[in-house]
Amino acid sequence: MSVISNYKYTPAGNIEYVGDYKHHKGNPSLLRSDSMLKAIGKSINIRISSIDSTKIPIIVLGNSPITDSYIKKVDLLKMSGVIQGFWSLNPMPTNSDFIKYTPKLGFQTISDKAQLFTNCKELLTSDMNYFSSMISKSKLGEIIRIASQEATDIAKAEKFLTLIRR
Repeated sequence: MSVISNYKYTPAGNIEYVGDYKHHKGNPSLLRSDSMLKAIGKSINIRISSIDSTKIPIIVLGNSPITDSYIKKVDLLKMSGVIQGFWSLNPMPTNSDFIKYTPKLGFQTISDKAQLFTNCKELLTSDMNYFSSMISKSKLGEIIRIASQEATDIAKAEKFLTLIRR
């Protein structure tokens, strides 16, 4: 459901504003927990589908803010690299207070085209690589030790990524 505002059509042929998403019986877009969980699940599925997917930036677009209960979660998902952000493309979904952005910018309300362009440009020009693993500290230490023998930071990163995916 992507309803942000409710309107009604009157018998006189007028369209009247009824209320914003806070007055609706259902929850719109990113305010729905099933929408958020589906977006997270699909992002993880993309991340683990192939090595090629490690360079794909993933943004979840919506038209509403998030709830307080998702603030830490969306920031953690961004910091861990699973998702590069949840963006609301509706700069004013309600006349009352709403979450515009989270501390680590895991969620952002895009205020205008310039911000959207800047955010997209940053995504496309960043040479990011997703990696994730559940290995012992001794194995991780071995990978770091081997990778640290490379001559440059880029070579160290490439070696680390190669070793962690084995």
